[in-house]
Amino acid sequence: MALSVREYRARIRSTESMKKITRAMELIAASRIIKAQQRAQAAAPYARELTRAVSAVATFSNVDHALTLEPENPKRAAILIVTSDRGLAGAYSSSVLKEAERLVEKLKGEGKDVDLYTSGRKGEAYFKFRQRAVAQSWTGFSDQPTYDVAAEIGATLIEAFLAETGEEARAVDEVHVVYTRFRSMLSQEPTAVRLLPLEVVEGTEPPEQNDLLPLYEFEPSPSEVLDSLLPRYVQSRIFFALLQAAASELAARQKAMKSATDNADELIKKYKRIANQARQAGITQEISEIVGGVNALADAQAGSE
Repeated sequence: MALSVREYRARIRSTESMKKITRAMELIAASRIIKAQQRAQAAAPYARELTRAVSAVATFSNVDHALTLEPENPKRAAILIVTSDRGLAGAYSSSVLKEAERLVEKLKGEGKDVDLYTSGRKGEAYFKFRQRAVAQSWTGFSDQPTYDVAAEIGATLIEAFLAETGEEARAVDEVHVVYTRFRSMLSQEPTAVRLLPLEVVEGTEPPEQNDLLPLYEFEPSPSEVLDSLLPRYVQSRIFFALLQAAASELAARQKAMKSATDNADELIKKYKRIANQARQAGITQEISEIVGGVNALADAQAGSE
């Protein structure tokens, strides 16, 4: 036999210890995902009303804002890639990184240079290992994002979009965000959206029929209202993407840990079956040796007589 019964029992104990860890991580993810879903749902009405306000300003005024102007010849794009800080979440981070790579290839095919921004240690490590430059990275909050972090990320991306490099050219002509949209506990979808120049959309839900915009009075002026609203709109979209990614990460981790726990159960059953077979084979061999010894002793006594 390749392994003894003692070695199989040691493997069973180590697998049971691993099973306890994966089961605990599964329960932790399950307890956190409910709160993450509630946070995403709570942020949706704010984002929707802010979108309506921005839509009203854009509809009832003829003001052109720097964040909404389409460049004539875009040459550089920035991509914010939202990944996780920790592993053990299945293909969560790799899926969003694959989506980001597809977007990079698409933009390069259009003749645009790409600047990379990452959220989460997995994305940072991915590009560092491949020796690809990252303009800026944010880490340490992937499963519990805050609005302050979203505001910081939004301010950085807006600054890069509005920066000028000379001859009236922007440092960055487009800003994209790649994150994982939470569909359900069983479905999380990597998604790429263009953030800047702004395309005002009505949140994540389809608009209702006859959904009229409320009448607003803009004070002191529409341009100043846009100066205040549009950065908040960008930050709210980034915050919503971070919340969606956090819920997706926890769902992916729960699913991965449940699969690991089930695999540990199957492995323990397999090891127990093999250990029992090895024990039975050992007992059979010992009985055979005893019977053989008795027969040999009997034959020796018979020969001496």
